Amino acid sequence: MKIVICGISGFVGSALQHHFEERGDEVIGLRIRLSTPIEEVNDVLENTDVLINLAGANISGRWSKPYKDILSQSRLDTTNKLVESMAQCSNPPHTLLNASAVGIYDNYHQHDEHSRHYGNDFLASLVRAWENAALRGQSDQTRVCVMRFGVIYAYGGGAMEKMLPPFRFGLGGKMGDGFQMISWIHLEDLVRACAYLIDSEAIEGIVNLTSPEPISNLGQTKSMGRILKRPTFFDLPVWFVKLVFGEGSTVMLDSKEVYPRLLMKEGFTFRYPTFDSAMEQIVHAQGQEALR
Repeated sequence: MKIVICGISGFVGSALQHHFEERGDEVIGLRIRLSTPIEEVNDVLENTDVLINLAGANISGRWSKPYKDILSQSRLDTTNKLVESMAQCSNPPHTLLNASAVGIYDNYHQHDEHSRHYGNDFLASLVRAWENAALRGQSDQTRVCVMRFGVIYAYGGGAMEKMLPPFRFGLGGKMGDGFQMISWIHLEDLVRACAYLIDSEAIEGIVNLTSPEPISNLGQTKSMGRILKRPTFFDLPVWFVKLVFGEGSTVMLDSKEVYPRLLMKEGFTFRYPTFDSAMEQIVHAQGQEALR
């Protein structure tokens, strides 16, 4: 297949590129700016099989007003231009996989793809707008899957790159009261799930890309301490996390209990269904890297 990835240089994009090239697909990176002519995008998307849109500024960090604008524009402007381009193509991609996030959900319910309990904060509003933009790409020629990512864990990048060092030095601990639920997915399972969605033509619409076993922040902390054989006494109180990250602290303190009902119903099998299994693989990968 011919697969175009918008956001190919990122943590997820580079993993997807490696996976698809390994299986023999042609992978093309597409970078879109405000100044990119629509005709240039059309030339790339015409006669393409799959478009994967991962574009968007990093959600982690302190959300100042200017950075909120960047978070919004980097997602909405790119997605709108891609959808506009597909509408102009004679032979557009038959599948659009568009990134999204579990941040759309509220903190108080369990969620699967049928849940309509959405949050009312900036992140939830941004995600809803982003998804609506992507779903406009649905047509007789193009199937759209909106992938609601959980926190992505793997060795060498993502959230784990920031989490591992303090834990290895014995400085790890829970955030806040630790009761907030974390919906997560190992990068390898995320990549496999993307390939599964491409090959499963009957699946469309909202798909949760999360492990079937979400975990509390406290449970995650204890698991990391046990596997790394380190103490976990250095808790971060809510006031400190909010002081450092401001409104962006919601990414770390909010509770998201999300389940991948659709993937499981369709027969997808997770290689790392539990946080312990994912953590053990990450620690093993780090050990193998240290031996090289």
